[in-house]
Amino acid sequence: MSAPRMLRVLLLLLATPGCCTQRWEPCSDLRPLDLLAEALPPDGTGGAVRTVQVHGASGLQLPAASARAWSFPASRLFFRCGLFPAEFSIVVTLKAPSLPPKKNEYLLTVVAEERDALLLGLRYSSTQLHFLFLSEDAAGAWQTRVSFRSPGLMDSQWHTLVLAVSEGSFSLVVDCGLPVDIMADVPFPAALSVRGARFFIGSRRRTKGLFTGLVRQLVLLPGSDATPRLCPSRNAQLAELSIPQVLQGKPDDKEVLKCPHADMKVTLGSRPLCTKAQEAKFWFNAARKELHLCVGGQWVSVLAGRAKLDYLEEHQRLPTGSETLGLEVFGIPGVGLFVAAAHRKATSAIYKWTDGKFVSYQSIRTHQAQSWRHFTIGRKIFLAVANFGPDEKGQEFSVIYKWSHRKLKFTPYQRIATHSARDWEAFEVDGEHFLAVANHREGDNHNINSVIYKWSPRARLFEANQTIATSGAYDWEFFRVGPYSFLVVANTFNGTSTRVHSHLYIWLLGSFRLFQSFLTFGAADWEVFRIRDRVFLAVANSHSYDVETQLRNDSYTINSVIYELNVTAQAFVKFQDVPTCSALDWEFFSVGEDHFLVVANSFDGDSFSVNSIVYRWQGYEGFVAVHSLPTFGCRDWEAFDTTAGSYLIYSSAKEPLSRVLRLRTS
Repeated sequence: MSAPRMLRVLLLLLATPGCCTQRWEPCSDLRPLDLLAEALPPDGTGGAVRTVQVHGASGLQLPAASARAWSFPASRLFFRCGLFPAEFSIVVTLKAPSLPPKKNEYLLTVVAEERDALLLGLRYSSTQLHFLFLSEDAAGAWQTRVSFRSPGLMDSQWHTLVLAVSEGSFSLVVDCGLPVDIMADVPFPAALSVRGARFFIGSRRRTKGLFTGLVRQLVLLPGSDATPRLCPSRNAQLAELSIPQVLQGKPDDKEVLKCPHADMKVTLGSRPLCTKAQEAKFWFNAARKELHLCVGGQWVSVLAGRAKLDYLEEHQRLPTGSETLGLEVFGIPGVGLFVAAAHRKATSAIYKWTDGKFVSYQSIRTHQAQSWRHFTIGRKIFLAVANFGPDEKGQEFSVIYKWSHRKLKFTPYQRIATHSARDWEAFEVDGEHFLAVANHREGDNHNINSVIYKWSPRARLFEANQTIATSGAYDWEFFRVGPYSFLVVANTFNGTSTRVHSHLYIWLLGSFRLFQSFLTFGAADWEVFRIRDRVFLAVANSHSYDVETQLRNDSYTINSVIYELNVTAQAFVKFQDVPTCSALDWEFFSVGEDHFLVVANSFDGDSFSVNSIVYRWQGYEGFVAVHSLPTFGCRDWEAFDTTAGSYLIYSSAKEPLSRVLRLRTS
């Protein structure tokens, strides 16, 4: 409750005759009410509830056998009267599983048991977070739903949500980000009776809709918004208001997982299937020294080996038959790991990882291909190529290919007219699928529109949805911060100079709007990455040139820049300058608890034989160079993992050879 509103309430109480003859008391304590702790048995063991550690934090997995097992009467909290607070906030820290479309899972409900009526509930789907409550008047009772779109929970990370409710105002804050506010037509009831009601954690009194993820914190704070108590936080994804004693502190060295089951198995070798038969059983990855637990159809990391990167060694020389401008590594479930190579010549290639190396799998006709983008829509698997040149008839177009499960090949699906296309970016916003193309130039004109296409479920095709003015566009990068979606473009050349602004856009009211501009110099790539609760954005600057100064050799040796999101300023601010030599790509990867950036240095003004550099994150020092890798005309880096280890692959724009490097760790 805000200070002015609290003041008005106090003045009203003082001005009401007889109001102070008896001391007013709220229905419950105004302290944080730990709902998880209330649901746990007095001994704190949790019965069938399992305690699982993921990404350095412990959470509870709820029992699937009985939805009622994790519940308690509302009278335990509302002991002075039977009314739910009119103003309150709910704090949830969870690791949500991926859900198929149209499926919902409950985080919390309050149910009137005799009539089985849902008085209050919090549930989520793949695209929305819903807050439900019962409204009543003389005409009858009905359920009201307030929905927040795309909170971005299903990324296998911990997230902390604060839902604040005050009359008709509903606010959601994710990971101490910017609040999303909704003014609803129907306010939350001023006197919602919970007499004879019961709190259900992770369910709606039945097994349907049972929460299958991990929950670390579930707190009700009567009378106020909990956000100021939590934010800002050094670890916003795990910001704590109150967590049960069983989850506090570090797990005992001898007991990472508390679980009553005794029939668990430890298996060695490649990743097995996590089925119902394997539920609550372990899989040990001997190659990476990692222990995983089968939970709800997914392997959850329980104990990760703290690998350290020692050095990189050449693992494979991959002849490509042409200079290669872009690489895309992707997997197809049940088929294998692939890399698509964008060749300068008329035929590009797809390679499959076989017996520890990439081997030729499929050839596809392209026209000076620049890059590939893999994406999925439901069960459909697609691969889009950005063609820079025209075909034999002088027509310019790029092509989307669809995976044929019968032929086990990619087949042409849709042609889209493009202009010297450099890049595709695929992303999803509010449950809808989009493709953004970076149109580089039309003839000699670099100041043209790039286009965002939206998937039409009815036509089963991509259709133009929005155009954005760009200057020699080279790359798009999409990312989310809390509930917000962003798209950033790398502008390279405006016809006279490479000293141009690249722009960051934010999704608002159904389209992308300008959010921030960055001065860049021949920007060729953006890379977004996260380190704990910090969000970074790195740009690869390729060279500095304008028609007045002409070209100088040292114009290729130029700083690329790493920016960091400043939540208070609501903008990205410069974090670090990195000297580079015509940088064309950044790639972020992690080894154990260490984080790295590798840059594709392509040209120093005299030679294409330039070392590309691996930088390691060293906290206060920023990124520090740790490895220097000999490369020739390096164009693109991709990191990937297999059951045998971790690798980097880079392409060369100056020779028909790509190289796979293995990360040697200890």
